[in-house]
Amino acid sequence: MADLSAEARILAAIRDVPHGAVAGYGQIARRAGLPGRARLVARVLAGNGDDTLPWHRVLRSDGRIAFPPGSRGHREQAARLRAEGVQVTAGRVRMPPRATLDATLWGPATALPRAR
Repeated sequence: MADLSAEARILAAIRDVPHGAVAGYGQIARRAGLPGRARLVARVLAGNGDDTLPWHRVLRSDGRIAFPPGSRGHREQAARLRAEGVQVTAGRVRMPPRATLDATLWGPATALPRAR
């Protein structure tokens, strides 16, 4: 993906968000190899005309829809997310926890067996 333009990498990262899942602008930027470029992700989305792009799966880092509440875009994004089974409450989605290095290396925390 390093050979692609920044915009192409961002679009590819958005396409990789699975059906029924969401990601923040910053997460998309990191997946595209552009950490700290969340605003660039927003600009690319704003200028995108591809009807097949799952743009609705990209949210603010706190899970809020970026469109103003009550706007056409806000209603459409919420409707698309709900159609995929994502729970949207008051314009907000519960974001998945961010992976930590420990979780990536060792998996979820599990209880150790008690010593006898």
